[in-house]
Amino acid sequence: MSDPIPASRPASDAPPDVIVIGSGAAALSAALAASVGGASVLILEKSEKVGGTSAMSGAGTWVPVNHHARAAGLSDSPEEVLAYLRAASAPGWAEKEEPLWRAFVEHAPQMLEFVERHTPLRFALVEEPDPQAEQPGGKRLGRMLSPRPLSRRLLGPLAPKLRRSTLPHRFTYQEMVGEDPYGSPVRAALRLWPRLLSRILTDSAGQGNALMIGMIRGVLDKGCRLELGARVVELVVDPASGRVEGVEVERKGKRERLMARRGVVLATGGFEWDTDLFQKNFPGPMGMRGSPPTNTGDGQKMAAKIGAAIERMDQANIYPLLPARYEGKPHGMPATYQAHPHAIVVDRNARRFVSEYDYNIGEAIDRRDPATGGPLHLPCWLIADARFLKAPLMFQWYARKQKGWVRKAPTLRALAAMIDLPADALEGTVERFNGFARAGRDEDFHRGESVWERYKTHAHDGDRNLALGTIEQTPFVAVPLNRSTVGTKGGARTNERGQVLRSDGSIIPGLYCAGNAMANPIGTRAVGAGTTIGPCLTWGYICGTNLLRENR
Repeated sequence: MSDPIPASRPASDAPPDVIVIGSGAAALSAALAASVGGASVLILEKSEKVGGTSAMSGAGTWVPVNHHARAAGLSDSPEEVLAYLRAASAPGWAEKEEPLWRAFVEHAPQMLEFVERHTPLRFALVEEPDPQAEQPGGKRLGRMLSPRPLSRRLLGPLAPKLRRSTLPHRFTYQEMVGEDPYGSPVRAALRLWPRLLSRILTDSAGQGNALMIGMIRGVLDKGCRLELGARVVELVVDPASGRVEGVEVERKGKRERLMARRGVVLATGGFEWDTDLFQKNFPGPMGMRGSPPTNTGDGQKMAAKIGAAIERMDQANIYPLLPARYEGKPHGMPATYQAHPHAIVVDRNARRFVSEYDYNIGEAIDRRDPATGGPLHLPCWLIADARFLKAPLMFQWYARKQKGWVRKAPTLRALAAMIDLPADALEGTVERFNGFARAGRDEDFHRGESVWERYKTHAHDGDRNLALGTIEQTPFVAVPLNRSTVGTKGGARTNERGQVLRSDGSIIPGLYCAGNAMANPIGTRAVGAGTTIGPCLTWGYICGTNLLRENR
């Protein structure tokens, strides 16, 4: 597909062609596509910070069949990607989501080239396999990318408004993967100090900040208007046609109506910070949240109010988080701290239920009872021995930010009593795991054996499985590992063109949805480490492109 069809720009005092609600990756990708196509675009962000969840992210970006992989001589094809999506996704998803998968597979490579052509962003391949590379169509290399560093100075006076992160954004995603600043921060800093010094001097960042610096600069250069502190509270619908014609917005204490000549894009993010809505869809113990506190389900509520089908509300990007502080309040920082040789994860019955090194451990933590919809495993606990406390330094630093988060006891029985687990079951589970560790093979969950686990953790040294270590040195340790999230993934159901649908399958004209505000076709079970950012950028691009084609 070529760039979006050009459109004549209205006069400056006329309503914009397109209103985009939100300022994350999906929102700005839609705005970029529409503006390159010639439309006038107004971007409305309710907070005083720009960039949304995307700005806080690691910005690993899953884009199959991309031009960087092709240039590196790596083979991939749409047929292989679709085979992988069918095999790697949750049972039953293909029946409903395959039309959207096909749209993603078609447009994701186009989106990447488009973004690099129209913004300062440049992406690089990441040496990382698909999390389920053994599945049909899976790849060991070529689908994961990350943005190269960019200076915040590119944003001029808007730079202080860029949303910062709990993650160390002086590093790129590739450096986080290859140099392991989480596990070995001093070694990583020593190896990379010339780069890090240069980035400090130029105020440059990688990961999510780099992604959004490039996207923001791109939309501003294309003439988009960005307003912060503009909270959209309602969609304006023509009663005769049912068409979404604009929005009602609160700005500086005043409520006003803004019209859009060609359409509105909802890209407001998730609903994880609306506690009632989250608990309704994710019953049971709630862990930490690692996204902006502004993710309160505005888009989902507005879409539902005008009759949109709301689906996949039980899906989220669930990931282990360390205690952190953000904007002066408790928060979470993503980290795979549970992947430690001398640690296991157990459920409320003190039983293991997943490989602790599995990328999709969040899906297992969130597993529901088919009869009741309640959690099967929560509350969950990481159980470890004294060696877990010796490294890494980053874990020790962040653990101190929440008093009592790490529990210690001289025996497993005492630890079980402390956290209300059955002592006999805990001792039996640890004894069984210790047997696997001594034998070098996890007979229950095959920890350290998959392509992903072998690569990410360097889990094998010849025939020795380095992912397995006994739990026997005192003190014994327990850390809560409940359902923590960096973003929900449910919302308005869309078709393959990004148009929002009603429950009967009919289109709500003039309304599009992308990112974590939509009923995401890739849910809690991730098929790639970057299957939030890659699809978000792609669905924004699809919305911005099709909006112009369908609303002339």
